[in-house]
Amino acid sequence: MSLSPGESPGFLLWHATLRWQRDIAATLAPLGLTHVQFVLLACAWWLNGQGERPNQLTLARQAGTDVKMTSQVLRALEGKGLVEREVDPADTRAKRLRVTEAGAELAPRAMAAVERADARFFEPVPLDDALALLGRLAHPQQ
Repeated sequence: MSLSPGESPGFLLWHATLRWQRDIAATLAPLGLTHVQFVLLACAWWLNGQGERPNQLTLARQAGTDVKMTSQVLRALEGKGLVEREVDPADTRAKRLRVTEAGAELAPRAMAAVERADARFFEPVPLDDALALLGRLAHPQQ
């Protein structure tokens, strides 16, 4: 027996995800960032704030992104003057990432804008319920 689209959790999640992605894209466009650029900038900014200078692989793992795609997006962020790649003194083949002053100014503004968009999007659901469900979906092994 097949479920109707309105009864299919996967189909509903697909539509909810598309709507959420459109909301986030519209929120970030005035800041000159794509969603992926935002995620990588925010993760790099956060890691730098923890005293870390991540390499591309560390940043990709933190963000949950593909390493090659991360490299391409980092080039775009570097071109915008938001991140810099510095040679790792311990391994001259590796590059460490540092958020620039412009990136450090933009990251928290972008994060606040995304948090406001998230609050609007998830408003119909109690926050604790949304976090519990999304946490279980994101990390089913825990």
